[in-house]
Amino acid sequence: MIATYSHTSLNGFLYFFKGVVCMGDIILPHGGFRHLVVYKKSDVIYQGTVAFCRRFLPAHGDRTVDQMTQAARSCKQNIAEGSAASGTSKETEIKLTNVARATLDELLEDYLDYLKSHGAAEWPATSEKKTAARDFAKSHADWKDWEKFFVSRPAETLCNLMIVVIQQTKYL
Repeated sequence: MIATYSHTSLNGFLYFFKGVVCMGDIILPHGGFRHLVVYKKSDVIYQGTVAFCRRFLPAHGDRTVDQMTQAARSCKQNIAEGSAASGTSKETEIKLTNVARATLDELLEDYLDYLKSHGAAEWPATSEKKTAARDFAKSHADWKDWEKFFVSRPAETLCNLMIVVIQQTKYL
């Protein structure tokens, strides 16, 4: 029950005033995750992973597809969930953010494994391709900017692009 008369609250703690709980500012601002760059990049990772799997991995009989899409989805969903929980529990927000980061590590390994198993390699850190991918990823956090690559580029290129986005997202 919210008090209908004026009250003061300090540091978001509940106060009892004449037997009525006063909410004050106990619930901090939260949500708004769709505007976060980390969330937008996690959406690029999810959409890109789905597009990659549809083009290059078998639709049935390969657990890799499920593993990769679920890891990408989990990252995005944990960022959203952590943002929503941030108003009442910073601990929960931090835990969910760490889960999101851990799923990115899992997905990164899947892309590296794909490259290895198909006789391809991760672009060297100092290569022109890697530098160009990093520069593009720094300034493009919307799927609409990335979608065109997933229509025609080869698997090796897409793996390396996803590796760059994943690495950048882990540090946001």
